[in-house]
Amino acid sequence: MQRRQATETAMASSRQIERTAAAWLARRDGDDWDACAQAELDAWLAESTAHRVAFLRLDSAWAHSGRLKALGAGVAAGVIPVPGQWSRSPFGAHETSTSSAQKPQKPPRLAPEAPDLRDFAFAPRDVKRSSQGRRTIGAVVAVLALLAVGWGWQRQASAEHASYLTAMGTLQTVPLSDGSSAVLSSDSRMQVALTHDERRIDLDRGEAFFEVSKDPDRPFVVSVGGRQVVAVGTRFSVRRDGADLRVVVTEGTVRLESGATAASGHTPTTLLKAGSVAHATSKGLLVRTGSVEEAERQLDWRGGYLAFHDTPLSDATAEFNRYNTRKMVIADAEVGAMRVGGNFRWSNTEAFVRLLEQAFPVRVEQQPEQVILHSR
Repeated sequence: MQRRQATETAMASSRQIERTAAAWLARRDGDDWDACAQAELDAWLAESTAHRVAFLRLDSAWAHSGRLKALGAGVAAGVIPVPGQWSRSPFGAHETSTSSAQKPQKPPRLAPEAPDLRDFAFAPRDVKRSSQGRRTIGAVVAVLALLAVGWGWQRQASAEHASYLTAMGTLQTVPLSDGSSAVLSSDSRMQVALTHDERRIDLDRGEAFFEVSKDPDRPFVVSVGGRQVVAVGTRFSVRRDGADLRVVVTEGTVRLESGATAASGHTPTTLLKAGSVAHATSKGLLVRTGSVEEAERQLDWRGGYLAFHDTPLSDATAEFNRYNTRKMVIADAEVGAMRVGGNFRWSNTEAFVRLLEQAFPVRVEQQPEQVILHSR
């Protein structure tokens, strides 16, 4: 009787050890396995050879029969199937059931001598996610990659890159995708690059007037040679005559940046408020500040007019020549020094020339491609 009780006690202890080993295996295969859990498993294995034997047997069955089979093919978690049931699976066609009339199988006899596993050690499991977790991470990474590509495509698709060119004697109004607009003057060319990061205009030649929509995160930059005119939300014009630059501000404030000096590397910066007219040449920068109305008169070309106020005739004819293919030529310095004033349509050079003949000591020589102005 005592012997039977001792046997039952030993079997119960063995089953408990196997349950514990199975629990360790299930936990090790989960997503929350870490270094602390590995240390706890190592400590449990070191407590007893029986712990190591049970764990080794279950681990071997786990590896050879698959996770579901090793857990008894449907047996509740933590319950150890009896030996011989490792290959039973509700999914296998070879599976056979035991009827109630059949005698239960006898438990296999233990080997006479268990192997010496005192020095046996299990390699720590890498702290990795399960295959399902890896698939999930892979899917998330793929989605993020697609989103990144899509976002990059959207950014690229929504960017505006264009070139605009006007012929002699024509103006063009250019609406920009950011809500700004530009009026390109006669015989002018500009390159537009509007992206999510910047708004840049390269004025290659001529003149353009800009009405800039407000966007503090993307300053509006007009580049002219080595100089830049920077605005956030304002109205201004930029004119390029070779290496020379003229900026007229009619609303807000713009920042004029010249090229960095070789000596200090510093970029000279000048703030231009509404009413300012700035002329930048190789000799330096000249800024004249007046009323907004005076500044607006510098931009009458947008309405088809040129406004002169005590302007040398040499400068006035140069303005007309910006809009007409038939040029006016100053024959001598005396004519060029004469002063003129008034508003004139830049498309009507004939009327201007007639006025010169009538009001000034000027003799006009008409030629097919040009009009020569002589003093008399």
